[in-house]
Amino acid sequence: MNDSVDSSAVNPALAWVNGSDAPEKSSLDLGFMALTDCASLVVAATQGFAQPYGLTLNLKRQSSWASLRDKLVSGELDAAHSLYGLIYAVHLGIGGVAPSPMAVLMGLNQNGQSINLSRGLQQQGVVTPEALDRHVHQSRTKLTFAQTFPTGTHAMWLYYWLASQGIHPLRDVDSVVVPPPQMVAHLQAGRIDGLCVGEPWCASAVKQNQGFTLATSQSIWPNHPEKVLGCTQAFVDQYPNTARVLVMAILEASRFIEASTQNRRSTAQLLSAREYLDAPLDCIEPRLLGHYEDGLGNRWQDPHALRFFADGAVNLPYLCDGMWFMTQFRRWGLLREDPDYLGIARQVQQLDVYRQAASAVGVPTHAEDMRSSQLIDGRIWDGSDPAGYARSFRLHAMADDISRQALR
Repeated sequence: MNDSVDSSAVNPALAWVNGSDAPEKSSLDLGFMALTDCASLVVAATQGFAQPYGLTLNLKRQSSWASLRDKLVSGELDAAHSLYGLIYAVHLGIGGVAPSPMAVLMGLNQNGQSINLSRGLQQQGVVTPEALDRHVHQSRTKLTFAQTFPTGTHAMWLYYWLASQGIHPLRDVDSVVVPPPQMVAHLQAGRIDGLCVGEPWCASAVKQNQGFTLATSQSIWPNHPEKVLGCTQAFVDQYPNTARVLVMAILEASRFIEASTQNRRSTAQLLSAREYLDAPLDCIEPRLLGHYEDGLGNRWQDPHALRFFADGAVNLPYLCDGMWFMTQFRRWGLLREDPDYLGIARQVQQLDVYRQAASAVGVPTHAEDMRSSQLIDGRIWDGSDPAGYARSFRLHAMADDISRQALR
């Protein structure tokens, strides 16, 4: 196509890049971590999904979530593949950083993280949740579990799962932070007894006989929120058109990944490159296709494997998804008081930007801002009573007055 008028006629979404709707900033630096669920950013940047919207996406791999956070807040990165809880922690000013208004532009994926235990525990017969519970409460030595960021999704899945098994994650075990690509080395060196991390690192540990997968995050919460496209509120305010077309490009990439099994396979091949995951294809592709082996001889096709699109159901930034992470911050003592759960979620979740972008590329926008889910302990989460939900757990790290109330 030689002129933008014809291009827009062929693809109505391209009308956004003409005239006053053109992106205010055409070259963007996007941060990501070496995890399979960065796929939609990599595909958008490298497979021609951004250029039609007047965008050049420069991918910047980060060494740790803390580094990614700091560069996002400083403006060195325009937007990033982010942990849900990282964005909310910065917005709330917890985790040792000053509060800074943040934004979730869209969900990038659901599911696809895992909890692995070490080969040493496997050799001791600690291969079930019940055996782990017994070991933790009978051993004199505390086990050490690794997660990737104190307020991140992996910390929250690990804590939630341990607590659902009767193990207090802050008292019965020790918790340390390890960047995702370093997890297998820490397991191999015996520095940690278990971990919660995204793929391909759990599959890699199994492949290298450094442990086994005891639980998947989707077994904790089927179709749970995971990574998001995060940025500062200042970026959205200064570059509203850019934010919108960025979401459009990544939505189209997300749709492409799930359009066929072959597209998933080609995405796995792309991700294995040195500049992205720098990991063997056989550690990336199986779980990206939903094929699981746990290292104990069990194999299955997971019905809630990593997904990027699901006709837009993955990508809508539901208010209740952001609220859930705040309930867990409250539960584990990261917040001393109840925040304005719904009010803060409405500040952070950029529903208007998302819905404009989704409509422009023909993705259903889903009328509801909330959804209902049942988690591993049988609890229903629908966002209707976040303060009550945060207080409802037997195991928590709230203030003493909450503990007394729970005993009444």
